[in-house]
Amino acid sequence: MNGAPALSLCATSEQALPIRPEQRPASGQPRQGTVVLPAYAAADRALAAKGRSFHFARRLLGAAHAERATRLYGFCRHIDDLADEAPAPDAARFTLETIAHALEVGASDDPGTRDLLEWMRQCHIDPAIPINLIRGVRSDLDPVRIADTDELLRYCYRVAGTVGLMMSVALDAHDPRAGAHAIDLGIAMQLTNLCRDVQADAEAGRRYLPASLVGELEPAQLVQPVPTLQAMLRRSVGTLLDLADTYYRSGEDGLCYLPARAPYGILTALQLYRAIGWRLRARGCDPWAGRVVVPFGAKLWIAGRVMLSAPMRADLRRPGRQHDPLLHSALSGLPGAAPPPETIHAA
Repeated sequence: MNGAPALSLCATSEQALPIRPEQRPASGQPRQGTVVLPAYAAADRALAAKGRSFHFARRLLGAAHAERATRLYGFCRHIDDLADEAPAPDAARFTLETIAHALEVGASDDPGTRDLLEWMRQCHIDPAIPINLIRGVRSDLDPVRIADTDELLRYCYRVAGTVGLMMSVALDAHDPRAGAHAIDLGIAMQLTNLCRDVQADAEAGRRYLPASLVGELEPAQLVQPVPTLQAMLRRSVGTLLDLADTYYRSGEDGLCYLPARAPYGILTALQLYRAIGWRLRARGCDPWAGRVVVPFGAKLWIAGRVMLSAPMRADLRRPGRQHDPLLHSALSGLPGAAPPPETIHAA
């Protein structure tokens, strides 16, 4: 799998954080001026190694929000790695099922899962959301042959939209309208990931390009596609990048629901990830010409542009366009998804 990008808006460096009231030890336990939880420290190291764009963008989040985001990242990265690095799929399935059960019952012997459970209690997260994340990751342990765009969007919801939804809660976006936009930002980022990593995913035996766009190709045909397929495959990548842009716009529309500094950090991450799609388009939507990266200088330019323009943007301070429920027509019944249009009209 390509990771869950929305989760990576994370903490300050691996320094000790001041204890906040909800982190204070129970009565009778020793109190200290600072705390570094093992799960937090491990998550921060993983972010530095595997989430470089967001490792950069996190500097624009406040310390409290960054700490929450990092703990979420640590759990999601662990879940993702179980699928990507598992030597035996059956063992990974068992571990994922064990974690999902722990989230359902609210108890675990695993330190990382216990940290997530505590985080979920602090942030009032519905367990159905991370359980859907686990279901999405678990699906990567089976042969992946996406049939159509609706199936692709459901996959993107599970592995990234769920993370956007949890992240919005962690960043204190309490307005009920925020969640749908947060889901869309996660979906957009995951679509970008999948477009960039077509070749790497094919080498892992996975085809995320929908058969409705590319036909019933096997992943082996996408590792080094023959010339007669290349034009069609590039058009398909371009189609998915256009779809990602639609979801990016909706994600950006939801930034007004975030408090204080959070919109700056999330907008920076959004623009950094969107830049991957721009660079991929600039070379003809060709993911076989090497992995697309955004250089550090370009990241600085993007962050600087956000910091200069964001304070003057009224749409970051008050709601503008309403969420388009058609964006969630493939997500009916999933936690946090917008109800179908006919339900809204009936109400």
